[in-house]
Amino acid sequence: MKVLVMGGTRFNGLALVRQLVTEGHAVTVFNRGKSAADLPEGVERVYGDRHDHESLSEAIGEVEYDCVHDVSAYTPDDVRSMIEILAGHVGHYVFASSTVMYERAKLLPITESNPVDRSDRQSEYGMNKILCEELLVEAFETHGFPATMVPFSMVFGPNNIIPDREQRMFVRMRTRRPVFIAGDGTTIGQVGHVDDQARALVKMMGNPVTFGKRYNLTGKDFWTDEGYVDTFAEILGVEPNKVFIPPAVMDEIWQNPADTRFLIQSVAPNIHSWNDSVVFSIDRLRADIGWEPEYTLPTSVAQTYEWFCRERLDETRLFDFSFEDALIERLER
Repeated sequence: MKVLVMGGTRFNGLALVRQLVTEGHAVTVFNRGKSAADLPEGVERVYGDRHDHESLSEAIGEVEYDCVHDVSAYTPDDVRSMIEILAGHVGHYVFASSTVMYERAKLLPITESNPVDRSDRQSEYGMNKILCEELLVEAFETHGFPATMVPFSMVFGPNNIIPDREQRMFVRMRTRRPVFIAGDGTTIGQVGHVDDQARALVKMMGNPVTFGKRYNLTGKDFWTDEGYVDTFAEILGVEPNKVFIPPAVMDEIWQNPADTRFLIQSVAPNIHSWNDSVVFSIDRLRADIGWEPEYTLPTSVAQTYEWFCRERLDETRLFDFSFEDALIERLER
């Protein structure tokens, strides 16, 4: 297929481009050209600003694409411009959404029919993803625009642009630092490997059964917060120095999003509170395109740690642990 990837140079987009090339597709990426990327040979790169409607139309509006993967649309204006430019000459448009859109749920797993959260708890990012999806559903229902919405959840793997997740955990473990666990460690979470998700995106291309639908995209297994820490420790061959944060302290930390990133191994999968267990169903995706994740949490950690060391990030990646040090002092009083 002739495929356009909006973005395509970082993490999710880069993994997708590599998978597309591996499977023999002709790939073009569109971006501003500000991010260096080790793109596979043969990938065409078109430069431009997607927020400049006129230049975007000139760059992609006259080209027929079998599929457009949009991993860099974050606002309704981003999506509206793509609908206007691509309508009538694109085979399939796949929009990268986010599971942060969903309402809090006590009945798990969370399926695609779960209500979305429009309350004041919702972030601007999450609300924009909801509005983007609404535009695409309307375009599909009114004039058959071939759109598919794919909410991602906690992507894991090499080249993660959020190093405070697995990479910070690798450094904690290697340097025998304390590893914080929220509450009693029984909250359940879930991640998906970036390469598994790239395979799913490629596998759904051009399949009309996916048009007008939403598909959760993540891994197949899930674990407690403490189990997440134990998995890292086993892969790295270390004994973790676990520090359990009392619920009252976690409630306080949760009020400041800037602080939660330091505890990302525990709280990132949680939608509304640090002690909300969150599991997403991927059954619709399995049924409609026959995709199955290949990675488990242990194999995801092992593969990502191998990349981390191969790239010598074990020697060069530095983190500010001052917040964690201050928290240790507080808990020891």
